Amino acid sequence: MSFFIADAWAGTAPQGQMDQLVGFLPLIFIFVVFYFLLIRPQSKKAKEHKQMVEAIAKGDEVVTNGGLLGRITSVGDNFVELELGEGMKVKIQRQAIANLMPKGTIKES
Repeated sequence: MSFFIADAWAGTAPQGQMDQLVGFLPLIFIFVVFYFLLIRPQSKKAKEHKQMVEAIAKGDEVVTNGGLLGRITSVGDNFVELELGEGMKVKIQRQAIANLMPKGTIKES
């Protein structure tokens, strides 16, 4: 029967706490790498976006998540009114604003 099934030899069990810690080191290392490369930058960017959205004021030029460029004409608690062109106004959520553009980005014609 040993021809088909290899004989199982009992291995020695890890001795002590140090061996268990060494076993967890790769897992701890991976978590630290994920924290510094993914979690921390993403939370920092979300915090900056939240501050930018709270600081929006009338007359600011912004770009929405959909790529629309416009000037803010009125600001509410949850929504802002965005003027895309002459007489063309759209009401969008504050969170839909992706970037605040420098003044003068929109050229008047």
